[in-house]
Amino acid sequence: MRKISIIILFLLNFHVFAQDRESLYQDAYKQITEMLEGKRPISFKKAVFLVENAYLSGNLDTIRMNAQIQFLKNLALKVKENRKLKYFEKDYEKVSIYASLFSVMKDSIPMINQNGERFIHIPFTYDFNDVFGHQDWKNMFVSKLLDTQKGNCHSLPYLYKILAEELGVGKDTHLALAPNHFYIKHHSLKNGWYNTELTSGIFPMDAWLMASGFIHLTAIQNGVFMKALTEKESIALCLVDLAQGYQKSQFYDIDFVIKCANKAIEYYPNFVNARILKTEAKGKKIKDILYTYNTNFSDVLKYEKTKKIFYEIQNELTQIHDLGYRQMPEDMYLEWLISLKKEKEKYSNKKINTFTKQN
Repeated sequence: MRKISIIILFLLNFHVFAQDRESLYQDAYKQITEMLEGKRPISFKKAVFLVENAYLSGNLDTIRMNAQIQFLKNLALKVKENRKLKYFEKDYEKVSIYASLFSVMKDSIPMINQNGERFIHIPFTYDFNDVFGHQDWKNMFVSKLLDTQKGNCHSLPYLYKILAEELGVGKDTHLALAPNHFYIKHHSLKNGWYNTELTSGIFPMDAWLMASGFIHLTAIQNGVFMKALTEKESIALCLVDLAQGYQKSQFYDIDFVIKCANKAIEYYPNFVNARILKTEAKGKKIKDILYTYNTNFSDVLKYEKTKKIFYEIQNELTQIHDLGYRQMPEDMYLEWLISLKKEKEKYSNKKINTFTKQN
């Protein structure tokens, strides 16, 4: 009898936990959607916080994160105050902020604390362990990056974007996509558009991106890759992050995943990550329906409900292919990423001397 009571208590607690978690995800979706719809101010930092807090079941330490972000913001302002760049265009002030932010992210900076003690600010580095978050989804998080100084091509540009927003240049700091990859695009009067790569700490030419072999011209023309994302398109990325974290739970509502993907596509139509997420979710829906019929995928066209979804998936996969998207294997992605360090001189944008101190 006691054993049955313990089981019932466990199930009740699990039900309450699931409800609380579900409400966190629904609230995150609501707030992020309201940013997209203009019902509340756009804040990339807030959107990222909402995503990470939902996954962490409401346990994200936002006070600590805000303190860490404030420290980095103040450090960037100090760097900016204490150096002058070899740059003489009208947008000097803005470019100077980009330069100081880049230094905070990728340079060792000597500092003196309030007690007069000297120490070194350690730059953020790339963590090659579990770069896709397969083993632990928290490896994709900005909170993990802030706590460990190690991140990946997801968390590093996200933190850069957050800091840029805090420094008043968020709208001029654009996230951009490549296969399996995020980076930053800036524009200056002297250099035009240029890329900022946080994984390796250099400014690669577009030739490096093309060297992956998985960026087709059609994908560039359609804004799938190498596009400077708008503020709302960047927020749309967070909806896919939200859905991906939600999928990590053992039991989840497939319709919520599809809802997140649809809303992201509404504001970034050619966002293939959202489109792929949607087709995968529909594939799972087919699998679950067939399970209730006690059959398998060989009978997908036997039932009207599954046949309809199957043809929807076929159509959506055709659209994804027509956009120019080609899947890049994960091992090839890592080789491509490492190539930037190995062939730094070959791919570095020589025009970018913006961040050099003036003599």
